[in-house]
Amino acid sequence: MTQTQNVEEKKIWFVLRCTYSRGMKVKDYLDSNQIENFIPMHYVVSERQGKIIRKLVPVISNLIFVHCTKGKLEELKKTSTLQSLIRYIMDKEKHKPLIVPDKQMYDFIAVAGRTEEQILYLSPEEVKLREGDKVRINSGIWKGVEGVFLKVREGMRVVVSIEGFVAVATIALHPSMVDKI
Repeated sequence: MTQTQNVEEKKIWFVLRCTYSRGMKVKDYLDSNQIENFIPMHYVVSERQGKIIRKLVPVISNLIFVHCTKGKLEELKKTSTLQSLIRYIMDKEKHKPLIVPDKQMYDFIAVAGRTEEQILYLSPEEVKLREGDKVRINSGIWKGVEGVFLKVREGMRVVVSIEGFVAVATIALHPSMVDKI
């Protein structure tokens, strides 16, 4: 097998757009086929007919991260029920599908996957990553997560970013809980 074929068969994290708010349908299909994926979720509280309803919903509608080989993803896009439901989100500078390095994605999942914690989702405009120090959390539920230590709204937080796309901030952390990298 050539080196090019090895790259094609390596699992990577793709960022995909789901059409017509069918992200959960896509997630269900991928889960049933044992394909690793992630949709950032959070609770929304609303009132319906006088009752308070707390519902877990995607943070960013129509977004899913999928961990598989490019070949497998192309096969899914062509031959499955996902054919018209998913599209690549493109890296505008490279003119290629947007991909996320494994470590960055797992750090993002470690923070964004905890729906009960008081985390904040931030747009790229809200986070100026060059201004903060790169840090690694040294204790607690996010031990080992790397990000940028920034003052965001109500306190010092570690921000994990999918650069130029989305960022998530932990709950407020004491400076003793992080080590500068």
